[in-house]
Amino acid sequence: YSPTLQVSEPNEFDIMLVMPIARLQLDECDDTGAYYYLTFKRSPKEKYLLKFLDEDGKLSAFKMLQALREIIKQEVKNIKNVEVTVKRKKPGSPAITLQIKNPPADISVDIILTLEVQQSWPPSTQDGLKIEQWLGRKVRREFRNRSLYLVAKQNKKEKVLRGNTWRLSFSHIEKAMINNHGSSKTCCESDGPKCCRKGCLKLLKYLLEQLKITYTKELEKFCSYHAKTAFFHACVMWPDDTDWHAEDLDHCFQKYLGYFLDCLQKSQLPHFFIPQYNMLSLKDKASSDFLSRQMNYQLNNGFPIFWD
Repeated sequence: YSPTLQVSEPNEFDIMLVMPIARLQLDECDDTGAYYYLTFKRSPKEKYLLKFLDEDGKLSAFKMLQALREIIKQEVKNIKNVEVTVKRKKPGSPAITLQIKNPPADISVDIILTLEVQQSWPPSTQDGLKIEQWLGRKVRREFRNRSLYLVAKQNKKEKVLRGNTWRLSFSHIEKAMINNHGSSKTCCESDGPKCCRKGCLKLLKYLLEQLKITYTKELEKFCSYHAKTAFFHACVMWPDDTDWHAEDLDHCFQKYLGYFLDCLQKSQLPHFFIPQYNMLSLKDKASSDFLSRQMNYQLNNGFPIFWD
């Protein structure tokens, strides 16, 4: 496969709808360290939020999503020149999805309700974001001083599914790391040396996406976030720009894929920001093994899926 591989046209977009909130109390709702119940310690400045509390005084993601969905449905009716519809709600999904008719292909846009809280990150993140060797201590400190993002996401392990859990989100930090990915500041700038980090991530995401199209049921547990998480770990394991020379895409991709296959085999892929949270639990071992077999087949046969 060549470095010029055109990974499929983008037809899916995510938009985070960010609502700033002054202060919240976060209570872990399981042992992942990723899911939280949110309450107000004292009456919030944002009075409009009070109507979204459930009977225990927790901020209900479900109620907020429902209200947002109604607003979006009303707004979509006012769009005249493009055909936009609000897709039916997918159970457990934090997104409100718009379908935009855009011949010859449709575009789908996920609107994700996100709370932005100006307070320090919770204890479960303390030992995460191990980027000192790669991007440096100063950058880590700067990232950890940024706001905390929480997305309305149902926790499947909740005893009674009431839909009032929120999950930590680090997409703003992930974007910053992908955009400024070099151990040297000039990596991939117009006059700086080029690396293949982004190319490797694109390839693994594409490989996973194509396999998911073929084996939808078997691989439903996997999403591009698994590839992204492994990518950040790989960047830490091989922190120097010289480990990712642009002309070594082929070799680097196989190294990164090798690491991902290793994670699948051990059923061990720690969340990059919340190390106690393993994203490949043993109860999904069968699907990890299945993905591992499919990826090994691709690797050993020169990636026929890239050429089909």
